[in-house]
Amino acid sequence: AVTPLASRRRAARRRPLVWAAALLVAAAAGAFFWAGPLLAVRDVQVDGVATLPAEQVLEAAGVAEGTPLLQVDVDAAARRVAELPQVADVQVVRGWPASVVVTVVERTPLAVVEEAGRRTLVDADGVPFDTITGPAPQGVVRLEVAEPGPRDPATRAGLAAVAALPADVRGRVVRVTAGADGADVVLRLADGTSVAWGNGAEPEQKAAVLAGLLQQIDAGRLEPAGTLDVSEPDAVVLR
Repeated sequence: AVTPLASRRRAARRRPLVWAAALLVAAAAGAFFWAGPLLAVRDVQVDGVATLPAEQVLEAAGVAEGTPLLQVDVDAAARRVAELPQVADVQVVRGWPASVVVTVVERTPLAVVEEAGRRTLVDADGVPFDTITGPAPQGVVRLEVAEPGPRDPATRAGLAAVAALPADVRGRVVRVTAGADGADVVLRLADGTSVAWGNGAEPEQKAAVLAGLLQQIDAGRLEPAGTLDVSEPDAVVLR
């Protein structure tokens, strides 16, 4: 008869073998999922693009079909896509069991600047991201500053004014200028009216005052003026 002590000894001898077998199975499963074809990339999906070609995003992401999904470096792919000038934000995730999804947020043009004969769209942060040869997109105004760029005070002040305007008022603006220090922002309307905006402070208040003035002028309750000075929104001057 097998004594309890002998039984325990046999179990103790078998335990390392059981653990070794389990480790081998786990290693094989890990190798299968890491490099096997079952969870390989069969599709790379691009979401969120409007003007940016999806093919350009796919090329930048650099995720090859057939790559085992666990081997896809989604962070590296996101960094490569983020280097595209038109991309404001991007997220790359694995879509189990066999896809990768690239979700892009494109930059929205707010103004167009011209340097050395080249016209470039800039977003609300002043980041240049695309050149154009024809008409600017609807709602995009011409910004005239000495050194356009995201760190330029004049660029920031001019863009803050444009961004604060209601869509119907923005559609009447054909040009925005600003002094080098961000002061003396001036909006030129399509009918020739100048809007003295002042510096970049209180853009929402100035925009609301300007919209109200234009409504009253359009309705005939105010006489048109060559200049609408909203630089002090509590003390508007028409001249």
